Formats: sequence, C-alpha cells, structure tokens
Amino acid sequence: MTYLVEVNNLKKNYSSKEAVRNVTFNIKENEILGLLGPNGCGKTTTIGMLLGLLKPTGGEIKIDNMNFEKNRIEILSKINFISPYIELPKKLTVKQNLIVYGKLYNIKNLKERIEYLTEKLRLNELLNRITGELSSGQKNRASLAKALINKPQVLFLDEPTASLDPEVGDFVRTFLETYKQENKISILLASHNMNEVSRLCKSVLMMKNGQIIDNGSPESLIAKHGRKNLEEVFLKLSRSKNELD
Repeated sequence: MTYLVEVNNLKKNYSSKEAVRNVTFNIKENEILGLLGPNGCGKTTTIGMLLGLLKPTGGEIKIDNMNFEKNRIEILSKINFISPYIELPKKLTVKQNLIVYGKLYNIKNLKERIEYLTEKLRLNELLNRITGELSSGQKNRASLAKALINKPQVLFLDEPTASLDPEVGDFVRTFLETYKQENKISILLASHNMNEVSRLCKSVLMMKNGQIIDNGSPESLIAKHGRKNLEEVFLKLSRSKNELD
C-alpha cells in the first residue's frame, strides 16, 4: 500500500503544555483523510508541523517516503495548503498572486498552469480584479488555485468551505473530489462541517486534548458509538470526560 504521508508519534510541547501527544496516522495516495476535533484540540498545530511551520518536539513526519527534517526543501515543493483564515496579498490581482506563487515554486509552463486552474475554478472574470475586493467565495476559489499552482502531491485543507454559501461550498467539494481522482493526490481535511467530512472522507481521525482518541470510516464510527450521524459522534466524543466512554 502506498502512503504519501506517514506520521509517527508526533509531539509538540509549549513549556509544560502538551499541544500534540503521540499522534500517529497515514494518508494513502488518492485519499482524503478527515481530521476532526473541538477548537484547541491540536488540529492546527498538527497541520503546522506537517507544513514545516512548527518544529516537532518529537516524532517523525515522512512525505513521499522522505523524512521531513532531512529533505525539507524537496518536500515543500510537493505540498500546499489552504485556509480561509490566511488570505492572499490583498493589493495584488488574482493573476498577479498566481504568478508570484508560481514563480516561488519555480513552476515551468506557468502560463498554461494558470490557464488550466482558471478554467477549472471559474476564475476568468476574477483574474484582473484586486484580491482584497473579492467576496468570500471568490477569494476561496483564488486561494484554491494558489494551493494547486505547484501540482502538489499532498494538500492540507483547514476548514476550506468555512463561511461559504451552500452553492459555492458544493462547488468546492465537487471540485476537490474530481481533482483528487484525476491527479491521485493525498488530502488532509480539517473541518467542522460533518456533512462535508462524511461526503469527502473514507477515513476520519477524531482528536481531543492533543491526541487521536478514535478513528475509522464515518459509517463505522456512527455504528460504534450508536449515533445517527457523524455530528452526533463528534459531540459525544467532544463532551465526554473519558474518551473511552
């Protein structure tokens, strides 16, 4: 079995606080893995380490069978990230942003890559508009184009459809499903939208207090915990004092 992402006993401490504790998981090629948990559970810290923004206190991260610490530059060219909480430079046009990020990644045939993403993400009318003047949905599509400019093998998504209206949210989810299938990439999806996770993810990690407390397919977790849907499972595990209850 091919794993594009391998995380083993990952830890992150801040003074005496354990933000992430012995987190272990793998992401297969052409898989979307859901990462769920309440605010403050360690999801963003985990993603930060996977992006190389935070140095782990312990453990190992391997991407495409390469150790992150030893192959940082090469790995960074294979990954990308999107979050509605991190905006593109507001004073640049969408096209200028894509050109800047494309050059940062040293993308060959950048013009063709931008044209491809423009068509797929319906950006034709947005390319020459100032990014800071776009609506939330328009900014989301521009940010998604930026995240795919380098044809990443691994994509990290932190609440990619937060604050989007239902139509735009559905467009983004449909796009991700199609793009993943066509390009065989691995995706880690952190989201509070349980319907989104149930739709996109075959496997889910449930995180609380810095550690993985349960995992499985949405259907198996619903059956295991005797609930009607994934949101009820999330609420049960988030509110439980004893994760094993």
